[in-house]
Amino acid sequence: MNEAAKFGKVAVLLGGKSAEREVSLKSGNAVLAALKRRGVDAHPFDPAERDLGELKRDGFARVFIALHGGQGEDGSIQGALEMLGMPYTGSGVLASALAMDKWRSKLVWQAAGLPVPAFDLIDADSDFGAVAAHLGLPLFVKPANEGSSVGISKVKTVAELSAAYQAAARYDDLVLAEQFVGGGEYTAAILGGEALPVIKIEPATEFYDYEAKYLRDDTQYRCPCGLTAAQESEIQRLARQAFAVIGGQGWGRIDFLRDTAGKAYVLEANTSPGMTDHSLVPMAARAAGKSFEDLVISVLELAKAG
Repeated sequence: MNEAAKFGKVAVLLGGKSAEREVSLKSGNAVLAALKRRGVDAHPFDPAERDLGELKRDGFARVFIALHGGQGEDGSIQGALEMLGMPYTGSGVLASALAMDKWRSKLVWQAAGLPVPAFDLIDADSDFGAVAAHLGLPLFVKPANEGSSVGISKVKTVAELSAAYQAAARYDDLVLAEQFVGGGEYTAAILGGEALPVIKIEPATEFYDYEAKYLRDDTQYRCPCGLTAAQESEIQRLARQAFAVIGGQGWGRIDFLRDTAGKAYVLEANTSPGMTDHSLVPMAARAAGKSFEDLVISVLELAKAG
């Protein structure tokens, strides 16, 4: 049996109904093309257009999840696939749900003693002056359950907080205000329990927003990241720990902020990272000597039933 045949018929879940549908289509099509180049019997499957029960009916043996946001990353799809007895890539129901919820993941990391930026849960009736006094300015406002920087605002004055809350609340009932940490943004990918080389992200825009992530070509990604070996090793250690604490499996990515004194803070987890031409996990894999095709095959090999 050759490498491709051992996987059987593979469904690449892409698209979906979340605000990140377009990004997911890009990720999924890139994964699909890579699997086909390796001879895998892979097919696109959009759960916004097809019933998941068709996976069993059509003879799929395993699923590569390339969905982002919403139902693709919050544990819903993972739970449905477990009910179907279908092996799938990435984390299970609990880790997926926790990682998607930026508020609850921070609470879990705090309980485990991991450093996270200070934050407040806010609503329309919040005392925005008190929030600014607690967190300082500037600060960030974001929906708790979205990714790809959807609905996020950088707030520089108290007067801007109400509009920023309203912008985030369009995407989620839970909205976070979060401390600004200004010493640089970094990310560490996890693959099979190991942390890949750390990447430093340097956006040309004011912060790493949706446009900087997916549409612009002037965002700089530094790998090597410019840290000392000891500093990079510490971020990798924190990444493995943060991923393990939420129950992460297979592959994922942990994002970090460093302050001007060099302390690293766990920002958020991504259990279904982007796989586009702008994406970070493929970049880290290349730095580790692993091609995009090798990465996709490695992720698929880690797929397991719930």
